[in-house]
Amino acid sequence: MPPPELRRINTFLSDFARRQAARTVDVPGGFAVLDDAFAHSRGNNQLVIDPAADGTAGPEALPAVADEVLGHLPYRLVSVLDDELASACAGPLVRAGYSHSVCLVMQHTGPVPQGGGAEVVDLDAFRIPLARRWRGFLPDADDEVIRHLVDRRGARHRGADIVHFIGARAEDGEVASWADLYLDPATGTAQIEDLITSEAHLGRGHADAVLTTALRLAADADCGTRFLTADATDWPRHWYERRGFSVVGRTHHFERA
Repeated sequence: MPPPELRRINTFLSDFARRQAARTVDVPGGFAVLDDAFAHSRGNNQLVIDPAADGTAGPEALPAVADEVLGHLPYRLVSVLDDELASACAGPLVRAGYSHSVCLVMQHTGPVPQGGGAEVVDLDAFRIPLARRWRGFLPDADDEVIRHLVDRRGARHRGADIVHFIGARAEDGEVASWADLYLDPATGTAQIEDLITSEAHLGRGHADAVLTTALRLAADADCGTRFLTADATDWPRHWYERRGFSVVGRTHHFERA
């Protein structure tokens, strides 16, 4: 049984996915989230396996379940929120051709920093640098893919009671770094998501300004459980650790093109 803080975080992740979706399909042991408006976004079209969901399909049945609910898409993404359950699911999914990646759930356990210097912005304020960054990440992607990856951010307003985009501006006024902040004051939970810095403004403290501002806003909203997710194999996890985050759990993602 995960500790209470991790159970609260997993519940938040599950609820956010459901609320953000244009439609959902319940399956034994989880649910599919779907949004035809952002068909190129795997995060908006995936199967979520949640130990709190009703029933269980059994790990061996997962590839067939994913084919049934995601069969209209050229890709498959299965996210498993429970570490132990993911271990059971890994074999059948990998045998079915899925790759396996792990994201760390990192909770802020340090003191909440003062200041920050970033601000709440709207999507249009960083739409251009966000598209530019995605083109750098996916140089072969066509315009429609990039548009979906940018515009899907607007759908995140459905995911939580309070959703802010936090941006830090460069001297010329352009938003140089940005992140999402999702707040649920009723449960005292806050998630910081997709912290990205424009390539032209790397190494100038803009990401620190965004993170500090997000943490302060979360604390001011009485959200004592403040967390984010980070790729287990990439360097940002160490950057977050130096800023008061520690690993409290893992989510697992199985993907097939």
